[in-house]
Amino acid sequence: MSNPSGAVPRPKGSTVSDLDKSALFLDRVSHAYGNVLAVQDLTLSVAEGELVCLLGPSGCGKTTALRIAAGLESLQMGRVLMAGRVVAGDKIDLPPEERSVGLVFQDYALFPHLSVRANVAFGLNKLAVRERRARAEEVLAQVGMDDLGEAYPHQLSGGQQQRVALARALAPKPRIMLLDEPFSGLDRALRHQVRDQTLHVLKKSGAATLMVTHDPEEAMFMADRVALMRDGQLAQVGQPAELYLAPRDAFVASFFGEVNRLPGVVREGRVQTPFGWVLAPGHGEGAPVEVLIRPEALHLRTMGPGCRAGERPAHVLASRMLGRSSMIHLSVHGAHGDHLHLHARMPGRHLPAEEEVMAVELDRTQAFVFPLSTPGEVESGPPGATGRVQPGN
Repeated sequence: MSNPSGAVPRPKGSTVSDLDKSALFLDRVSHAYGNVLAVQDLTLSVAEGELVCLLGPSGCGKTTALRIAAGLESLQMGRVLMAGRVVAGDKIDLPPEERSVGLVFQDYALFPHLSVRANVAFGLNKLAVRERRARAEEVLAQVGMDDLGEAYPHQLSGGQQQRVALARALAPKPRIMLLDEPFSGLDRALRHQVRDQTLHVLKKSGAATLMVTHDPEEAMFMADRVALMRDGQLAQVGQPAELYLAPRDAFVASFFGEVNRLPGVVREGRVQTPFGWVLAPGHGEGAPVEVLIRPEALHLRTMGPGCRAGERPAHVLASRMLGRSSMIHLSVHGAHGDHLHLHARMPGRHLPAEEEVMAVELDRTQAFVFPLSTPGEVESGPPGATGRVQPGN
């Protein structure tokens, strides 16, 4: 598993550039606004051709980190390196135009008085007029906008404006692309289409990309690696599947989607649940914990003569079609005869009737045991305290 902090060990007497030649390397960056510490000891690298998503809730520091990398925010502590070269820190602070970065913001910031082609060519002043036009047309073709070069921003849809902003950022052939919530202004259907196009354009460009988003699904779709932030620090860094399937704490597990929460107590390295024992490695005997179970970890089938080994009966409270999947509200008997309200998610159309009895089996690879955030819940709650469902974002 990746180092959750993202930190790179530094041998005595060595420099960061000795150790890391990544396209972008944030080295122990901290930044405060007055008394508010927005970024704290952040170390993160982005390799050439790699797309890393800075993910987290509002106010976690992800946009501040991006602005520091771009040179739009003055560095206070730490260093920023690009291809092993210090661009901020050690009494150096290069402006954005000297960092070979392409920037795409939430509002796209297109010049309303310039045509699409002129917007894209705006940052190519060092090229001859003919070369500027040729390069602008080349990148417009890459984003599928070559037939609208003479149009103006107000004549474009939101998705088209986003693609023009991307083309403008790519036109100077930057080594690093920095994107701040680039799809947040698009409706859901258009967002899916545009981010798919953007992913392929970015990967084809070969540029290292750091993208800020608050949407976990978007991060998993776009990223080679995800850096999840919380309160200015990295909670966990790794491939999307790693954060989803091997979260290091309850915050990481719940950020990627709703979870069923079941409080319990560790006995002989295990926790009792309505679906049998779940292993609890690393937790002491008698420790109050909570078991987080993803809705898709509860597998349902129509009840036959009885439950098979490893299954438990559950009553259906409600069923809802959610498009690609169905959500089933279940009532499950706890260890003390109480009823737990849990959610199960099944692929496609799966709509059992209310009060139907289903057989439920737990996929233990998607059940995670973490210390109980408020230990009093186990002692003060009713016997076999009811399951809770918590949204991920």
